[in-house]
Amino acid sequence: MRRQTLLSQLASHVLSVQRPHPTRVALDGCSAAGKTTLADELAETLAAQTERPVIRVGADYFKRARPLRTAYPQDSPESHYLDSWDNAAILADLLVPLGPSGNRRYRPAVMNLMATEYLDLPYETAAEDAILVADGCFLQRPELEQHWDLRIYLHVSFETVLRRGIERDQAWMGDAAEAERRYLSKYIPGERLYVKEIDPASRAHIVVDNTDFENPELYSTLRSQSSTPAT
Repeated sequence: MRRQTLLSQLASHVLSVQRPHPTRVALDGCSAAGKTTLADELAETLAAQTERPVIRVGADYFKRARPLRTAYPQDSPESHYLDSWDNAAILADLLVPLGPSGNRRYRPAVMNLMATEYLDLPYETAAEDAILVADGCFLQRPELEQHWDLRIYLHVSFETVLRRGIERDQAWMGDAAEAERRYLSKYIPGERLYVKEIDPASRAHIVVDNTDFENPELYSTLRSQSSTPAT
């Protein structure tokens, strides 16, 4: 199966990254690109191929509490792109501690998935050779980009985002019509801003076309993950 081949290839890329601290891997992409599923599968593949500890984290557990998202109207594309994630917490509680000169003390989450309740989780200490596999939207924003040791971008069209998003989220959003409204008015326009401003596919070390879920395509590595050490 092509998907298993892809996972083996990605795992090989991850294991080839040599750092004197935990290897921090980002799976970046738009909504419904398949980031969480692929990140879960990659973590499982890595665990089967190495004795190194694998830390699995979702950036959605580092969102800003809803009452604090006041910079833009909450239904706006700008709110989704610029005001929904607590990038300072991602840095302070995860990426910096696991990076050069970090103390390796991290937290895997600061908020519940709906961003309605703070989580008072204890700090954990990562092994020096641990591998962090993190998935989320907007992980290559300027304040985060330099802190990843390997950046993987999942590409799907915005038509695919809309179709998958409605199918996945209509239950908790109320119905398919409300899911379509939110995607067309907020999520997709916000992610278009990110793609236009950052061009994440060009910044990633690896790009995966995940349009066909069972047969994803691994694009050629665009940049050597060893050429510029992260901070």
